[in-house]
Amino acid sequence: MLDYKLLHALATVVECGGFERAGDELGLSQSAVSQRIKALEIRLGQPVLVRHPHLAPTPAGQRLLTHYQQVQLLERDLRGSLPTLDDQSPRLRIAINADSLVTWWAEAVASICQAEGVLLDLVIEDQDVGLKRMRDGDVAACLCATPQPIAGARCVALGEMRYHPLATPAYIKRYFPEGPTAESFQRAPAIVFGPHDQLQHRFLALFDFHGHFPYHLCPSSEGFVRLAAAGIGYGMMPQLQAGELMKSGQLASVAPGNYLSVPLYWHFWRHSGDLIQRLTNDLSRIIC
Repeated sequence: MLDYKLLHALATVVECGGFERAGDELGLSQSAVSQRIKALEIRLGQPVLVRHPHLAPTPAGQRLLTHYQQVQLLERDLRGSLPTLDDQSPRLRIAINADSLVTWWAEAVASICQAEGVLLDLVIEDQDVGLKRMRDGDVAACLCATPQPIAGARCVALGEMRYHPLATPAYIKRYFPEGPTAESFQRAPAIVFGPHDQLQHRFLALFDFHGHFPYHLCPSSEGFVRLAAAGIGYGMMPQLQAGELMKSGQLASVAPGNYLSVPLYWHFWRHSGDLIQRLTNDLSRIIC
């Protein structure tokens, strides 16, 4: 049988990104946390963490983290039927893209958080790469743009988010006087959410442009919109977030009539228990 104190230590080290911060979270010394990881590795006869070049779970560690996530959710269901067990608020670690978080997500999960005392541990990841977190055993579920579930998991289509290439009218007049052309793309500063964000590239590909373009990096959905509204650049913004600015004329499309639709899929482990299923049912009623 597995010692779940050791698994808890492993999960905390991965979530905190280091032994010292994990010790602070667990109320243990860094040495004590290290000893628990070592005991787990001795028990398994193989390492569960790679220390260099950066801290990450090994394949064995990933499987243990996935198992631990599922056990936590199943134990939560058991407490519901056996109230004499220690009652702790369930914590769900979920990978989600920033645009969903600042638009529709809060309304979708408010009911279950309030009714069942669920505590969320949200990991912000681009919609194109969030599934890697789940594959690595770091999260119990994720929201991403990938329709193919990983082994042992299920996938539910939730809808899609529509993105428009927006900037201020003055910016468009300065950089796009002739509309979306190769020359304008080469000189107009874009705004990109992060190094994994491919929305800008996909938009440029609509006009058969695949070359270099100047860009700002801004890993904040709110900051992204503020940069565009200040006339600093143009970028792909969700209609749900920028709709009012579009209606007021503060932001406009650099290529009217052109947009990108990004599908959203909810991934969760197949044997995650009733809580995840109820959350899935709530999310399935949301049309983005």
